[in-house]
Amino acid sequence: MKIIGLDVGEKRIGVAKADSKVRIAVPVGFLLADGSEWQEIARIARLNGTNLFVLGLPRSNEGNETAQSQYVRQFASKLAKNVPGAKIQFQDESLTSVLAEERLKKRRKNYEKGEIDAEAATIILQDFLEKVTQKTEDKPQKAKGRIKIITAVVISVVTLGLIGATAILKYRDYVRWQREEYYKEQEAQMKAEVFNFTIAPGSTIFDVKKNLLAVKRGENTPNYTPEEVEAAFAADYDFEFLASRPAGASLEGYLFPETYEFYAADTVETILKRFLEGMGEVIAENQLAEKYAEHGLSLHEGIVLASVVQEESVSNPSDQATVAQVFYSRLNYGWTLGSDSTVTYALDVLDPNREIYQDNAAALLIDSCYNTRRFTGLPCGAIANPGLSALLAVAAPSDTAYLFFLTGDDGLMYYSNTEAEHIQNTRLHCQVLCNISL
Repeated sequence: MKIIGLDVGEKRIGVAKADSKVRIAVPVGFLLADGSEWQEIARIARLNGTNLFVLGLPRSNEGNETAQSQYVRQFASKLAKNVPGAKIQFQDESLTSVLAEERLKKRRKNYEKGEIDAEAATIILQDFLEKVTQKTEDKPQKAKGRIKIITAVVISVVTLGLIGATAILKYRDYVRWQREEYYKEQEAQMKAEVFNFTIAPGSTIFDVKKNLLAVKRGENTPNYTPEEVEAAFAADYDFEFLASRPAGASLEGYLFPETYEFYAADTVETILKRFLEGMGEVIAENQLAEKYAEHGLSLHEGIVLASVVQEESVSNPSDQATVAQVFYSRLNYGWTLGSDSTVTYALDVLDPNREIYQDNAAALLIDSCYNTRRFTGLPCGAIANPGLSALLAVAAPSDTAYLFFLTGDDGLMYYSNTEAEHIQNTRLHCQVLCNISL
């Protein structure tokens, strides 16, 4: 049976794991106590196929519980609610973090605070395993078994009488050395066991798929296949915020840009779920559905508009609220959004190799619901995965009244109220960027 050990702190939570058969605890890592820990703990438990947790319960030098002990007990109650079926054991501990830091100092000079927490969780779990082992060994045996044990002990004492103390010391040294070697081996394995995956603001699902295929999961784990990636993107995901999407819509726009750590054994679906969970958290924490509704948009429409804002202000995040205002104004007037970025996305969908539409004039006429240079209203779906600033810009656009904008060759944004002013800004500030192929 696998067991998860936790060193619970108010800022971080150290995590360790062990197999009850091997009875050696090894560090896993640490989690930030920021509200996301429940999801991560549940994930680690699922990955290891267990619901058994051992929590360190701090005690004073006199053996009494402390305020931190009560914090751990409250944590345990929350853990039981967030991880259905969780079985929780407590292991008394004192000054575990001090011992953990001493251990780390012996191994290397530089280490993070989180590593101390992980090592502390390892000590807690190891103490628990040894306590359980001792209880098992102390159980009374049947009479016949007792006679055999007593006989064996007498023979052992006679045989080892002269060298007993030396042998025991050597044995302890051997066990200690073996355990340290095991820790080193596990630490080396764990470095290959995990990998980071990033979705950057403005990345499209085409970018994400390409990057997933390039992921190095570990020395002994093959790369994801195109079939695995496509199947994961086509799968159904049970998130309430996805319900506002039109039937048949892709996950474009719903993979929140962030960097997360994954295990080599994780599937592509597991990876996508984590980024979807990130979007769900952002939507809830910032009340995006409610704020978009104040501007007459559904959650899906708000995310779509945020993706256009994201792509039209890649180098100017501070301008996103004003860009959002321009688009709101054009929607209210019944004008086209006029976004070249939506045309580029339409081309990526229908003509990714640019074999049909070989110049901008032809591209601007592409018959696609994403083409906001030709058709009024929002594009039929998101054109990228918007970052937090773009999502918030659509929720709270600037208090301005512009109708046009462009990004100049100098990287700055230029706004105007009339088409004549916009043409003048193009002539003065956008001779290169405004002529780049879509």
